[in-house]
Amino acid sequence: MPNKRSGGGLSPTQQAAKFLGVSVLAGAVMAGIAVPAFGALGLAAKGSVEGFDEIPANLKRPPLSQRTTILDNQGGQIATVYSRDRTVVDLKDISPYMQKAIVAIEDARFYEHGAVDLKGVLRALNKNAQSGGVSEGASTLTQQYVKNVFVEEAGNDATKVAQATQQTLGRKVRELKFAIQVEEELGKKKILENYLNITFFGQQAYGVEAAAQRYFSKSAKDLELGEAALLAGIVQSPSRYDPVNDEAEAKKRRSIVLQRMADVHDISQAEADKAKKAPLGLKVSKPKNGCITAVKGAGFFCDYVREVFLNDPVFGKTQKARAKVWNQGGLTIRTTLDPQSQKSVQQSVKDHVYKSDQVATAATIVEPGTGKILAMGQSRPYGFGKNETQLNLSVDGSMGGGAGYQPGSTFKPIVAAAALEGGKPATQVYSSPYEMDYPSPVSACNGARWDEKGVPVANENESEVGPYDMRDATAKSVNTYYIQLISDIGICPVTEMAGKMGVERADGKKMNQAPSIALGTQEMSPLTMANAYATFATRGTYCSPVAIESISQTVGGQKKSLSVPKTSCKRAMSETTADTINTLLKGVVEDGTGTEAGLGSRASAGKTGTTDERYAAWFVGYTPNMAGAVWVGDPAHKRRMVDITIGGVPHDKVFGGKVPGPIWRDMMSGALEGKPAPPFNLVHIPRPDTGKGDGGGDEDDNDDGNNGDNRGNNNGGGNGDNGGNGQPTIPTPSFSIPDEWTIGGNDGNNGGGNGNGGNFP
Repeated sequence: MPNKRSGGGLSPTQQAAKFLGVSVLAGAVMAGIAVPAFGALGLAAKGSVEGFDEIPANLKRPPLSQRTTILDNQGGQIATVYSRDRTVVDLKDISPYMQKAIVAIEDARFYEHGAVDLKGVLRALNKNAQSGGVSEGASTLTQQYVKNVFVEEAGNDATKVAQATQQTLGRKVRELKFAIQVEEELGKKKILENYLNITFFGQQAYGVEAAAQRYFSKSAKDLELGEAALLAGIVQSPSRYDPVNDEAEAKKRRSIVLQRMADVHDISQAEADKAKKAPLGLKVSKPKNGCITAVKGAGFFCDYVREVFLNDPVFGKTQKARAKVWNQGGLTIRTTLDPQSQKSVQQSVKDHVYKSDQVATAATIVEPGTGKILAMGQSRPYGFGKNETQLNLSVDGSMGGGAGYQPGSTFKPIVAAAALEGGKPATQVYSSPYEMDYPSPVSACNGARWDEKGVPVANENESEVGPYDMRDATAKSVNTYYIQLISDIGICPVTEMAGKMGVERADGKKMNQAPSIALGTQEMSPLTMANAYATFATRGTYCSPVAIESISQTVGGQKKSLSVPKTSCKRAMSETTADTINTLLKGVVEDGTGTEAGLGSRASAGKTGTTDERYAAWFVGYTPNMAGAVWVGDPAHKRRMVDITIGGVPHDKVFGGKVPGPIWRDMMSGALEGKPAPPFNLVHIPRPDTGKGDGGGDEDDNDDGNNGDNRGNNNGGGNGDNGGNGQPTIPTPSFSIPDEWTIGGNDGNNGGGNGNGGNFP
């Protein structure tokens, strides 16, 4: 009597011998199952035997693709994403009813035969011969498992999937040889476990755990008799026996499974009859796949995390390699998203801008000193419907965003930082007339220069007439001051400073070497601007943005940690320069164009921005422990924000301080609630006597402080037309002023530009 191996069936060697010993019969059997026409039996049989030994002996079993879970920084679930919704579980975590049901209906002699069930083959051959077609198959559970491995390996490649499932003799022979190998390596229990984890149960559910959750909202270990019979019946044809779409057909199929379980004595006939009469008891959970399912409006952040994974070499040398890991799944990704900040961003966005408005808003918060992205949201939800979008308005084009938006005057602090680093004092005075031509020529990088004459630029209000120092010019967002400043120091120091602060164009192109960059004419993303301003908050240290804190991956039951991108921090400017900018921008929210963005007693600083023709409006601001950017505008760059209603509020003209400012205030207030309120390190900036009052004014009217009533005395900065040729009188400071802080009115003809006109506060 042949020796039986543990678990039943002949040994692999005996199986192979038996197969080869009846080669003609086996070939005919395989051909009979796969090919209805019997005329080719001889050739098919011959071919199958000759090719058997040429088939590789080792079946490659790729790790099963599973769902990936994305978490916030507190461990709360943001979303689940997957190419195949699957959670691999051990056999002990699968209901005994489920184990018995699948064996009973798919391969009742599973524990009695080896890789191939010759009795079943002969029975199928006989029936197929009588029908003249393929009315019955003879694949064992092991062979079915092997076929599913082929399908899994094919992934989403339709051609490979078709090859893995085609009804041909060659595939059947390969399937059989690999089944022999699997029986020897794994044994019956492991094969059953693998089969239940790999097979498709319909409704996007792969594996029994996902199926149990999909149809009954419970774990596979908790499945009752009727539930297990229903799932086991689905496997043969997931579309035909889908209980969600055809309850009657599914119920008939369940009864067949229950009766089969009774016939093989897994359950009593009474149990089967009782279960047949019971309702299906469905408690369907809809598929929750992708960033569209993200909570708290975090769909765009979820999408950004995916883009980081697919683009960062830390996850694989090539994009194909990274995509393979992502699609394989089984990842638990803990991100930097702060649920409190995210909730606050979404609430503020919802309160101020409706998704049906003609324009949209996008907002981002980052943590200074770490680069961690704490929140990311926008008014048009993540989706495919009306007033929805999949375009992430907060990020660069390479990361799922668009081409960006002109940041307007929010770029001016970068110009100021470059000037301060180059030795210009914050007391620097320029004539700053209401309107002027860009001075020409202006030096650029690598010895080049910008040279274009007769191009005008103007301030927002006619009352904004200099001379101004850097403090007032920043608070009032005076265009002509900053044009004179960049033309004085040159374009290259500004683009270099921008690079140190991580400021790049959203479309990936190089920054234009033109003086108009001082007015924010180069398109940026909100994430870029928020992270740049975080550099000021850290007293001059730039940290690259990061969205992922840690990743673990479960493969083959083993959990491992993956390396993740780390922030890169470097000094972009001196502490003194950053402290000076903080002092300047603190004035913007206290008595400048950004008063409506102020956070009360909490130290804050920021800058408004409104682009030429009002296609975009911004507020970018920060506290010592959070930095955020808010953009409002038409992503298509077609709707000017003039005579427009936003969030139910009509506006004659939209300014950075009037719509983005309040959004920023509300989102930051909620995000910072309960958190420390550290102060800035401020510096004393002496006030040169420009011959002007020092009121702040607001961008929405013509108030210009004291409106220049004392302008133009002999000790002032000149008459506002030529930049002033006199030396201003300096109030006696309470400390010694560094020698390099020379103060005076520079020639008003030292400005420059590129002809784009002016951008406003």
